[in-house]
Amino acid sequence: MSVGLKVSVCLYPSLALSSRDTSLPSSSSLYLDRKILRPGSGRRWCKSNGKRRTEPILAATVDSSRVPELDSSSEPVQVFDGSTRLYISYTCPFAQRAWIARNYKGLQNKIELVPIDLKNRPAWYKEKVYSANKVPALEHNNRVLGESLDLIKYIDTNFEGPSLTPDGLEKQVVADELLSYTDSFSKAVRSTLNGTDSNAADAAFDYVEQALTKFNEGPFFLGQFSLVDVAYAPFIERFQLILSDVMNVDITSGRPNLALWIQEMNKIEAYTETRQDPQELVERYKRRVQA
Repeated sequence: MSVGLKVSVCLYPSLALSSRDTSLPSSSSLYLDRKILRPGSGRRWCKSNGKRRTEPILAATVDSSRVPELDSSSEPVQVFDGSTRLYISYTCPFAQRAWIARNYKGLQNKIELVPIDLKNRPAWYKEKVYSANKVPALEHNNRVLGESLDLIKYIDTNFEGPSLTPDGLEKQVVADELLSYTDSFSKAVRSTLNGTDSNAADAAFDYVEQALTKFNEGPFFLGQFSLVDVAYAPFIERFQLILSDVMNVDITSGRPNLALWIQEMNKIEAYTETRQDPQELVERYKRRVQA
């Protein structure tokens, strides 16, 4: 997956951070006005305005009871048997969006989760389920739908449970703008990680910080938890961990709204249930860069 490629599905087993240029800039070339993190016991410390404060790190909740991913040796599922299935990969941020939406709506007993091993995916997945051979994909009413942003809207509209759609025209307009920016956001951070533009990630996170000031009735993008938070959470999760580990960068330094957003996201079980193990996530990124 090259930098700048607009995608909302996972075709390859990556963090959606890959690029042809695998070189990394030194930490001094990124966020020159940001402070370096200090190690602590289970938390990270950073300096802001001369005071020590804790950096909110996204929660490390990982469900040990997750079923194994299906691979090339797995028997095919019985497609179009009346069941509703969400095909994902545990490592795919795009699939994670749909997974969060399903959880938040309380649909665990109505939408079966089918994890696919993207490194060794079963041939029947492309042949019988989804010809695009990507995740996420939703099997519902005898058809299969794809594209993560489309799927989270579809799940919200076509299933019962708490609404993720904003009320009011103003919030709907802002939601559309923020959702349309998700690809640009990811591209900008990747361009900093691969050394193309050392300032792009800084500007992207400043954009997020400003967006979080738009509505004051809550800590989320539209005030209340919505599709926008679902869309951004998987990527901020990955970028925060990778930038912290690889470049010693604290994305929340000087961004109090982003820091609060992360703290509040950690309280939403529908999201924390989908999290990856932080160490595994970072190590997987490093292995890909080294390759």
